[in-house]
Amino acid sequence: MGSSISAVAKTVGINAHLLATEAGYRRAGIHVYISQLLNHLPQEEGMLKYHIFTNNWQVISPMAGRRFHRTRLPTQRPIVRIFWEQVLWPMAAARQKLDLLHSLAFVTPMINYRPTIVTVYDLSFIHYPERFPPLQRAYLTNQTRRSCIHSRRVVTISESGRQDVSQYFGLPLEKIDVVHPGVESTFYPRPAVEVEAFRRREQLPNQFVLHVGTLQPRKNISLLISAFAMLEQPELELVLVGGKGWSYQEIYDKVAELGLERRVRFAGYVPDDELPLWYNAASVLVMASVYEGFGMPVAQAMACGIPVITAETSSLPEAAGGAARLFEPQDEMALAEHMATVLDDSQIAAKMRQQGLIQAQNFSWQQAGQKMAAIYQRTLAEL
Repeated sequence: MGSSISAVAKTVGINAHLLATEAGYRRAGIHVYISQLLNHLPQEEGMLKYHIFTNNWQVISPMAGRRFHRTRLPTQRPIVRIFWEQVLWPMAAARQKLDLLHSLAFVTPMINYRPTIVTVYDLSFIHYPERFPPLQRAYLTNQTRRSCIHSRRVVTISESGRQDVSQYFGLPLEKIDVVHPGVESTFYPRPAVEVEAFRRREQLPNQFVLHVGTLQPRKNISLLISAFAMLEQPELELVLVGGKGWSYQEIYDKVAELGLERRVRFAGYVPDDELPLWYNAASVLVMASVYEGFGMPVAQAMACGIPVITAETSSLPEAAGGAARLFEPQDEMALAEHMATVLDDSQIAAKMRQQGLIQAQNFSWQQAGQKMAAIYQRTLAEL
């Protein structure tokens, strides 16, 4: 079968309707993963042809072998997107006679006669069900389980996620592949002049602690704020970069409770091209999240040469390698001590910077695209 694949290009239909069309918190995480992965799928004569279904085709390079399919439906609305992927997508796949379907976010069509692959980013709706609306939690739990069981292959973005899917859905590990995220080429140590100009423009202090991520309970930002309050550095600031997700009011309440209104800055969502400068200007990145599918800010910060402190949970140690300082996500005292050490000891900070730069090199979007294409080829060869 392998020789026939190279002789006649097979077609892969890819559901990319979770690509965000507007700037905001939805352009984090999954949006970045989908857009970068699709932009780095290798294109070689006679290999695979990709039919990409999305209303936001502008973020995908129009390379040879790619065909875009739009719908007039407003698929940014969850209920509309579910209707499209359950009803209209299988019909389109049948018309186009696609050989393989890839659902890039959790759920495959229930009625469908084509082999499927599904990507699962995390199982936060199982680990922390109380933090999801009941209907969303039930849909994700039931449909992700069904999709994983009935797909030919399952893709996760970390080894931690691979183990999770196997454990909770009873899948053999050999059915699950890991395709790590990469780090975009824009994340690198910037010249001091450029960083200082950005610092002046944004009125940032010489030292600040940075957090990058959507404001939501899973990010454990309230604990970070409590640990930050323990530091005896009145001029130090905490900068929270990321849009408002859900149940974020507790974060603002914690700031007010501790009287930190002048020392905690809510920067909101920042454009993709500015994010590397926020990393470069920071003294340390802290990721206190209780659960992550991968933890892209960890790798991005390291690629910018910034020390990282992160929670010792789920996939975060995997992203950090041995280059970060780790703490238990309930231990605010340990986090405060780590922050104080990195901020006060320039030798430790310098060593962490060097280790982080080396660790970040393990994550490449080009490698991710090649690995995904190999999974397509292997799945098609086994049909």
